[in-house]
Amino acid sequence: QVQLVESGGGSVQAGESLRLSCVASGYTFGRSSMGWFRQAPGTEREGVASVTGGSTSYADSVKGRFTISRDNSKNILYLQMNSLKPEDTAMYYCAAADGLRTNCRGGQCFSSLKEIDFDHWGQGTQVTVSS
Repeated sequence: QVQLVESGGGSVQAGESLRLSCVASGYTFGRSSMGWFRQAPGTEREGVASVTGGSTSYADSVKGRFTISRDNSKNILYLQMNSLKPEDTAMYYCAAADGLRTNCRGGQCFSSLKEIDFDHWGQGTQVTVSS
């Protein structure tokens, strides 16, 4: 049984940083896709960042500010969030796929940011950014 447990959320001021962690159990790390999603009240869950093998993808809204990484030896997925903005306020979820999930266009393939491509989900950790 796969379990994903997020931590690291909290309340910060705009411009500050947070690092989210996701500890996975019952799941084989490696090249399989893993990602971070978020959902603000009244909105749909959206992909923030994902990693598949050595490939990463980011939502346009977080490019240059967020960095996804994984430590396969510890079974931990991270999301480093810098220069946080009030619009980053949301519940953040860790997700894992049973395999490699990519989306291809124009002859290039990218790590998926689609919710439907992920099979396992954590309970979420709240991030609140005040101005």
